[in-house]
Amino acid sequence: MADVYRRPPVGSKVITPHQRTDSDPQQVHVSLAGKDHIQVTWVTNDKHVPSVVDYGTRPGEYAASATGVHTSYRYLFYKSGKIHHVKIGPLSPKTVYYYRCGGQGQEFSFTTPPSSYPIEFVVAGDLGQTEWTKSTLSQVSKSDYDVFLLPGDLSYADTTQPLWDSFGRLVEPYASQRPWMVTQGNHEVESIPILHPRGFKAYNARWPMPYGESGSTSNLYYSFDVVGAHIIMLGSYAKFDAKSDQYKWLQADLAKVDRSVTPWLIVLLHAPWYNTNVAHKGEGEAMRKALEEVLYKARVDIVFAGHVHAYERFTRIYDNKADPCGPIYITIGDGGNREGLAREFEKLKDPSLSVFRESSFGHGRLKIINETHAHWSWHRNDDEFSKQADEILIENLAAARTCNADNTVPDEAQSKFTNDEL
Repeated sequence: MADVYRRPPVGSKVITPHQRTDSDPQQVHVSLAGKDHIQVTWVTNDKHVPSVVDYGTRPGEYAASATGVHTSYRYLFYKSGKIHHVKIGPLSPKTVYYYRCGGQGQEFSFTTPPSSYPIEFVVAGDLGQTEWTKSTLSQVSKSDYDVFLLPGDLSYADTTQPLWDSFGRLVEPYASQRPWMVTQGNHEVESIPILHPRGFKAYNARWPMPYGESGSTSNLYYSFDVVGAHIIMLGSYAKFDAKSDQYKWLQADLAKVDRSVTPWLIVLLHAPWYNTNVAHKGEGEAMRKALEEVLYKARVDIVFAGHVHAYERFTRIYDNKADPCGPIYITIGDGGNREGLAREFEKLKDPSLSVFRESSFGHGRLKIINETHAHWSWHRNDDEFSKQADEILIENLAAARTCNADNTVPDEAQSKFTNDEL
């Protein structure tokens, strides 16, 4: 468990101002958009800027160009800028691309994910925009990674729309350089009866994910493949019962998974199904009852959640009992939010289920080493420094012969790993 450590107070809010011209791109971020493609999203206050991205593999030299679409939205008295979305590619793996948005302004760059193992994901939920958010992102950037996964609660705008703009500017230095894949949390709902009853207006306009490519009809749930991993982003705040579109989509999506191609099966959602913290106790229970069996039968390896502002790692579980064929559940809602840490954990009824838990800000890293093994580590923001406080070597369930009756990995995929791969 944790060593002696002074728990930090709530971080002060950070507002990131707009310091460029109205026609210059701001809030630039990139996301995976199907095989070999990246979507570039940015905002301009000038409505006449074209939705065009010029890009290439040399600084200042743009051998290719792509045109996309744009949108905007109104929320009460707020009107957004012009929000541009441009899909570029096909792109080469593990390559630095330099790009320019709207035909002008500064040059940005991103690195595409590799085409083979290893691949490393950063996982951090409940970011917000505080001094602790800045600390988390700073620690993340000190070590390279390939894709950022965010299980909900991005800006904490909570209907104050300019905070979405501030958040976009805060994360731009990071989200413009590596793909960010997100799902929604409760702070993204922002519904108002009669005026905005459907919710997610800002989230859907600003952070569209590649849901169409996975056969989903909603930006609130989707899936994507990257280097041997099939990653499913579920919507805790979309309908999930057996008659719902999300439930039907999930079953269809899992039916298409080929564990010989993507042996790793990973799920992200916002409200945790397993939680020993007093905060948000039981809020994911209805979704667990509706979907847990579906994930269990599919032999999902890991389920990441946010919502609770603390870190907790469980053993493999199914139906509230330890089960070697169930997923490992990890709560990582500790990115930096404005509400502070969830400090109070319950006394454990079964100490074998919750393996590690701590109320601190931080982030996690999942390095998939090969077809059979991955290394998970959690890094606490120890003041201005990052300290690895928890780690585990994970064997996926497709490789576990006692669990893979319906999802077999060929014998040749049962590869070994070396210390150099960790």
